[in-house]
Amino acid sequence: MGLSGIFGNAGVVEPEKLESDYGQLMCDGETIEIGFVVIRDTFIFTNKRLIVVDVQGVTGKKRSYLSIPYDKISKYSIETAGHFDLDAELKIWIGSDPRPIEKTFNKKVDIYELQKVLSTHVLG
Repeated sequence: MGLSGIFGNAGVVEPEKLESDYGQLMCDGETIEIGFVVIRDTFIFTNKRLIVVDVQGVTGKKRSYLSIPYDKISKYSIETAGHFDLDAELKIWIGSDPRPIEKTFNKKVDIYELQKVLSTHVLG
């Protein structure tokens, strides 16, 4: 299944909406391919990198933008507690940093589809 087959999943954001909201983050020649909303945060997959938008604070006005070039991702994992569990966890290690970036997902995002997109970009 290509990326286009994932768009029916809850939690997936259309590239046009992402472009409208985050287009100012793109560099020349960079295009947004797909994004996932995870509670208040957003994972944006472009043709060059993964951008993690971390919404902070009570009002959600403060945001941090973490850019991760795909070739800097050294490993990643998903973890679920069970087939019917509501939560799943994604861990991404960057370079030689021993501490991963960790995000918890609810059932609106198919963690297996997100992992598939990540694998497609990281493994080429």
